[in-house]
Amino acid sequence: MSTPMHPRASIDARVPSVNGLRIQARRVGRQVRGAGQVLRDVSFDVAPGRLTVIAGSSGAGKTVLLQTLAGLSAPSEGEVLHDGAQPGPPGPEFGFVPQEDIIHRELPLHRTLVYAAGLRMPPGTPAETVTASVDRVLDALGLSHRAATPVRALSGGERKRACIAVELLTRPRVLFLDEPTSGLDPVTGAVLLRTLRGLAEDGTTVVLTTHVLADLLRCDQVVFLSPGGEVAYTGEPAALCGAFGVGTVEEVYEAVADGARVERAAPEDVHVPESSSPAPIAPRVGAVRQWALLTRRGTALLLHNRLSVAVLAGSPVMIVAMFAVLFRSGAFDPASSDPGSTAMIMFWIAFGAFFFGLTYGLLQICTELPVLRREWLAGLRIGPYVASKLTTMLPVLAVADALLLVVLRALDRLPAAGWGTYGSLFASSVLASAAALALGLLASAAVSEPAQATLMLPLLCFPQVLFSGAFVPVPRMTEAGEAISWAMTNRWAFEALGSGVGLESLWRGGGSPLGPPLLDSYGDSFGHPASRGWLILAGFALLFMAATWVVLVRKCREGAVRSRAGR
Repeated sequence: MSTPMHPRASIDARVPSVNGLRIQARRVGRQVRGAGQVLRDVSFDVAPGRLTVIAGSSGAGKTVLLQTLAGLSAPSEGEVLHDGAQPGPPGPEFGFVPQEDIIHRELPLHRTLVYAAGLRMPPGTPAETVTASVDRVLDALGLSHRAATPVRALSGGERKRACIAVELLTRPRVLFLDEPTSGLDPVTGAVLLRTLRGLAEDGTTVVLTTHVLADLLRCDQVVFLSPGGEVAYTGEPAALCGAFGVGTVEEVYEAVADGARVERAAPEDVHVPESSSPAPIAPRVGAVRQWALLTRRGTALLLHNRLSVAVLAGSPVMIVAMFAVLFRSGAFDPASSDPGSTAMIMFWIAFGAFFFGLTYGLLQICTELPVLRREWLAGLRIGPYVASKLTTMLPVLAVADALLLVVLRALDRLPAAGWGTYGSLFASSVLASAAALALGLLASAAVSEPAQATLMLPLLCFPQVLFSGAFVPVPRMTEAGEAISWAMTNRWAFEALGSGVGLESLWRGGGSPLGPPLLDSYGDSFGHPASRGWLILAGFALLFMAATWVVLVRKCREGAVRSRAGR
């Protein structure tokens, strides 16, 4: 549990006052696909610099209302106004904290916030300004003493405050939070509400949803929804129980469930002078800068994750160990070649490169989707994000592929050949890894949780083994099998590796009687230049990356119907 603090004094001392946003809901209704009418005729005002709590039983539409008030989804009926105008695209004045954590857990808190600030603050912001902003919000939220602590080591309440810290980096005028006290013990929840109270008193408009009864008594305004998505009460928390003629907040829930409502006067419309104009949209960080920052952050996350480092180091060792056990040395010796073993060695190099790339990619996106969605709202482009995954992981894969080839040559499982041959083998391996990495990223983007990504591993590997052309040569497959093999990156890696090492020449010139039959069964699989396979593998990598971009854009827009051009 975090150390209690008094947030008001801290915030007053170090954060300049903010001009809060006025929010108006006018006869708002929302229909949600699969759930029907969730909100009905919702009308109320949120005054600037006030702490408003949206309460109600489960399924009453609290989160839907919060997203609608934030402008992340448009109402089916009625309208929501921000300072008397339609909500614009989210910008620096907007903060939104969903139920999930919106920060990575591997890095120290201060460094995590520095990366978040780099994506949110205007282009060209000096590094010292970024650091000062991070120090300011850590101090204001009572987290300065935890600046060097990895986020995963923070308590639940501290992580919630850390997520709020991300949103405060740009001093927003309004802060929306979805059940921020959920899962916290009563003392930690009270500390967090005091923090939010301090922000509201400083001028920030704060709106949150909750199912914690104590939260209702710590706010300025309660909006209580009925199970049908209507407003049963709006007003001060002190008058909540009296309005329903009950003695406790628990009884309010029972009364509202039985259909009780408190009649209220319609909120007055606030007219904005004609001369007023919307706040200018701050320039976003450029795509190249975003890519560079995300690549640096991705590399730091990778190095700080012990499991990832273990997998990165252990996978090549495991593959090399299998080679040493499965194949005898000297299989490529022209005087006594073993054509069957040479084909299998090329296949397992291809599959090893595929396996490296796929496993490295499968958990790259699904574990950080909440972070991505929030950063997308803050201006992150999906293209630089996807590209950063490739540039972060591909150098690691290239090193693993190079080590695999070096060790296999040292163990005499590959032929004594020049730089041209090994350059071709290396290029084939790296492109095979790149295509597999892109496929892993696509699968990671498509699933909704890491467990599903893990289940995808065998489903993606088995077809690559069966239809690669190694065990059943492509010319011997049925028409359907041959058609499927065209979509297998492992086929093209296997053929490119075989062409690069000169399997046709080895089988034709070797003394083994297996050579001619194998040449006949494989047809012209290894008769094309390795560059043909390289082009196909590169094409697959680009195709999978583009598909990943499409999937992620769709997923981000699911949480924010209002989107900005260019994302």
